[in-house]
Amino acid sequence: MIRLYSLFVLVDLVLIVCALISCLSAEEHEVRALPRVVWVFLILLFSPIGGIAWFVAGRPARPVKLSNGTTWRPGSGFPEKERPRAPDDDPDFLKTINKKDDDDLMKKWEADLRRREEELRRKEGGES
Repeated sequence: MIRLYSLFVLVDLVLIVCALISCLSAEEHEVRALPRVVWVFLILLFSPIGGIAWFVAGRPARPVKLSNGTTWRPGSGFPEKERPRAPDDDPDFLKTINKKDDDDLMKKWEADLRRREEELRRKEGGES
Protein backbone atom coordinates (compact mmCIF):
# COMPACT_ATOMS: atom_id res chain seq x y z
CA MET A 1 0.00 0.00 0.00
CA ILE A 2 2.83 2.39 0.79
CA ARG A 3 4.31 1.72 -2.63
CA LEU A 4 1.01 2.65 -4.26
CA TYR A 5 0.78 5.92 -2.30
CA SER A 6 4.39 6.76 -3.06
CA LEU A 7 3.69 6.10 -6.75
CA PHE A 8 0.72 8.52 -6.64
CA VAL A 9 2.85 11.15 -4.89
CA LEU A 10 5.60 10.74 -7.49
CA VAL A 11 3.15 11.00 -10.39
CA ASP A 12 1.59 14.08 -8.78
CA LEU A 13 5.00 15.68 -8.28
CA VAL A 14 5.97 14.99 -11.91
CA LEU A 15 2.65 16.44 -13.10
CA ILE A 16 3.15 19.60 -11.02
CA VAL A 17 6.72 20.09 -12.26
CA CYS A 18 5.79 19.49 -15.91
CA ALA A 19 2.77 21.79 -15.69
CA LEU A 20 4.80 24.55 -14.02
CA ILE A 21 7.57 24.30 -16.60
CA SER A 22 5.03 24.35 -19.41
CA CYS A 23 3.14 27.28 -17.89
CA LEU A 24 6.20 29.39 -17.14
CA SER A 25 7.84 28.76 -20.51
CA ALA A 26 4.75 29.68 -22.56
CA GLU A 27 4.59 33.18 -23.99
CA GLU A 28 2.25 35.48 -22.06
CA HIS A 29 -0.04 36.13 -25.03
CA GLU A 30 -0.37 32.39 -25.76
CA VAL A 31 -1.70 31.41 -22.32
CA ARG A 32 -5.42 30.68 -22.62
CA ALA A 33 -8.41 31.25 -20.33
CA LEU A 34 -6.65 32.83 -17.30
CA PRO A 35 -3.56 34.95 -16.59
CA ARG A 36 -0.32 33.07 -16.04
CA VAL A 37 -0.15 33.97 -12.32
CA VAL A 38 -3.56 32.40 -11.73
CA TRP A 39 -2.48 29.25 -13.57
CA VAL A 40 0.62 28.97 -11.39
CA PHE A 41 -1.48 29.25 -8.22
CA LEU A 42 -3.97 26.70 -9.54
CA ILE A 43 -1.20 24.24 -10.39
CA LEU A 44 0.47 24.62 -7.00
CA LEU A 45 -2.58 24.79 -4.74
CA PHE A 46 -4.97 22.35 -6.41
CA SER A 47 -2.74 19.43 -7.21
CA PRO A 48 -3.27 17.32 -9.39
CA ILE A 49 -6.44 19.01 -10.71
CA GLY A 50 -4.60 22.29 -11.43
CA GLY A 51 -1.95 20.57 -13.55
CA ILE A 52 -4.54 18.60 -15.48
CA ALA A 53 -6.59 21.77 -16.01
CA TRP A 54 -3.49 23.53 -17.35
CA PHE A 55 -2.85 20.84 -19.94
CA VAL A 56 -6.53 20.75 -20.96
CA ALA A 57 -7.55 24.42 -20.91
CA GLY A 58 -4.56 26.71 -20.39
CA ARG A 59 -1.76 25.48 -22.58
CA PRO A 60 -1.17 27.34 -25.86
CA ALA A 61 -3.23 25.96 -28.73
CA ARG A 62 -1.41 23.94 -31.36
CA PRO A 63 -0.99 25.17 -34.92
CA VAL A 64 -3.55 23.90 -37.43
CA LYS A 65 -2.56 22.58 -40.85
CA LEU A 66 -4.85 24.05 -43.50
CA SER A 67 -5.97 22.26 -46.65
CA ASN A 68 -3.71 24.44 -48.82
CA GLY A 69 -0.64 23.20 -46.93
CA THR A 70 -0.02 26.28 -44.79
CA THR A 71 -0.17 26.34 -41.01
CA TRP A 72 -2.30 28.71 -39.00
CA ARG A 73 -1.59 29.48 -35.35
CA PRO A 74 -4.66 30.32 -33.27
CA GLY A 75 -4.57 33.95 -32.25
CA SER A 76 -2.27 34.96 -35.08
CA GLY A 77 -5.08 36.81 -36.87
CA PHE A 78 -5.02 37.77 -40.51
CA PRO A 79 -1.87 38.32 -42.52
CA GLU A 80 -1.35 42.04 -43.05
CA LYS A 81 -2.27 42.01 -46.74
CA GLU A 82 -5.54 40.12 -46.07
CA ARG A 83 -6.57 42.20 -43.07
CA PRO A 84 -9.79 44.14 -43.69
CA ARG A 85 -9.42 47.90 -43.68
CA ALA A 86 -11.46 50.33 -41.71
CA PRO A 87 -13.31 52.82 -43.93
CA ASP A 88 -11.17 55.75 -42.80
CA ASP A 89 -8.02 53.83 -43.82
CA ASP A 90 -9.30 52.81 -47.24
CA PRO A 91 -8.17 55.28 -49.94
CA ASP A 92 -10.91 54.14 -52.33
CA PHE A 93 -13.60 54.89 -49.76
CA LEU A 94 -12.08 58.26 -48.91
CA LYS A 95 -12.21 59.26 -52.59
CA THR A 96 -15.98 58.66 -52.66
CA ILE A 97 -16.62 61.12 -49.85
CA ASN A 98 -17.56 64.58 -51.07
CA LYS A 99 -16.08 66.95 -48.50
CA LYS A 100 -17.55 70.00 -50.26
CA ASP A 101 -21.08 68.89 -49.32
CA ASP A 102 -20.02 68.49 -45.69
CA ASP A 103 -18.43 71.94 -45.67
CA ASP A 104 -21.53 73.54 -47.20
CA LEU A 105 -23.78 71.83 -44.64
CA MET A 106 -21.54 72.98 -41.79
CA LYS A 107 -21.64 76.58 -43.06
CA LYS A 108 -25.46 76.42 -43.22
CA TRP A 109 -25.64 75.12 -39.64
CA GLU A 110 -23.27 77.82 -38.40
CA ALA A 111 -25.27 80.55 -40.20
CA ASP A 112 -28.51 79.19 -38.71
CA LEU A 113 -26.95 79.13 -35.24
CA ARG A 114 -25.74 82.72 -35.60
CA ARG A 115 -29.21 83.82 -36.78
CA ARG A 116 -30.89 82.14 -33.79
CA GLU A 117 -28.39 83.64 -31.35
CA GLU A 118 -28.99 87.09 -32.85
CA GLU A 119 -32.76 86.66 -32.53
CA LEU A 120 -32.38 85.68 -28.87
CA ARG A 121 -30.18 88.74 -28.21
CA ARG A 122 -32.78 91.01 -29.83
CA LYS A 123 -35.60 89.49 -27.78
CA GLU A 124 -33.61 89.80 -24.55
CA GLY A 125 -32.56 93.34 -25.39
CA GLY A 126 -36.14 94.40 -26.26
CA GLU A 127 -37.72 92.88 -23.16
CA SER A 128 -35.19 94.18 -20.62
